[in-house]
Amino acid sequence: MTRAHLQRLAFGLALLTAHSAFAATPINETRPLDPRGRIEIENVKGSVVVRAWDKSEVKIEGSLGAGVERLEVEGDREHLNVRVKYPNRGGMGMFGSDKSEPTDLILTVPIRADLDIDVVSADVNIEGVASNELSVDTVSGEVTVAAAPREADFDSVSGDLQLTINSSRVSAETVSGDLNLRGRLDGEVRVETVSGRIDVSTLQSRVQKLSGSTVSGDINIHTALASNGRISLETVSGDLDLTLPRNLSANVRGESFSGDLAAPGAQIIRPKHGPGSSFDHRYGSGDGDITIESFSGDATLRLE
Repeated sequence: MTRAHLQRLAFGLALLTAHSAFAATPINETRPLDPRGRIEIENVKGSVVVRAWDKSEVKIEGSLGAGVERLEVEGDREHLNVRVKYPNRGGMGMFGSDKSEPTDLILTVPIRADLDIDVVSADVNIEGVASNELSVDTVSGEVTVAAAPREADFDSVSGDLQLTINSSRVSAETVSGDLNLRGRLDGEVRVETVSGRIDVSTLQSRVQKLSGSTVSGDINIHTALASNGRISLETVSGDLDLTLPRNLSANVRGESFSGDLAAPGAQIIRPKHGPGSSFDHRYGSGDGDITIESFSGDATLRLE
């Protein structure tokens, strides 16, 4: 074998060794957890996938990204913490020039276990859980959920929220990410964004209290109102569109500085001098209370 061949062989072995040293590490762990225990999950980049089963344990699978320090699993049967640890950086404190590869976590959890998920750019996908409390906090990762928690909280900066929820209380907030909420929501709903779009549909239920606000994003709500329920929607420059059943029973008030207002049967009042418009109209016996407000965006009430 020539010297050139030996050099090429040595170089190839070096590359193979380097690749093995930085390859992703498989994850396969199981921890006991009470059926109504609590799980906290932290990951910076990659993904977090959560599925439900009827066992009193948590199965953790996936792959630990190259360059990641370790997967830290701590706690007991009542409260379990699952964290991806990064070199010289505690937990989630990783916004700098980190060269580690994404970590993908797949967790199978008791169906009624509470979940608290905190990520930066990792995508989150949750399906099948029916916990008492469900909370997801993300910066830029996309969140997709199909679940039935009693209470749910979602907070995002630029990541989109795609939510199909059966719940009595939901709070969802973004800065620039879009927010799409569907499901049976028969209690309280709060949705808020700065520049993202809000789409809410609760056609299978009647909300008791719904509030929504945006700065420049549009709001599109398609829902029904429970007896004595309340809806309050406001926007600065985004358009607002609220659709309710024809048998609506509520007092509806609308107000805008420079946007157009529209509501079936309502008389839009405009002052003789200066900008602005408003209306106040009762539908049915006026059991509920609805307010829609805008500054420069259009606000429309539809009945169907």
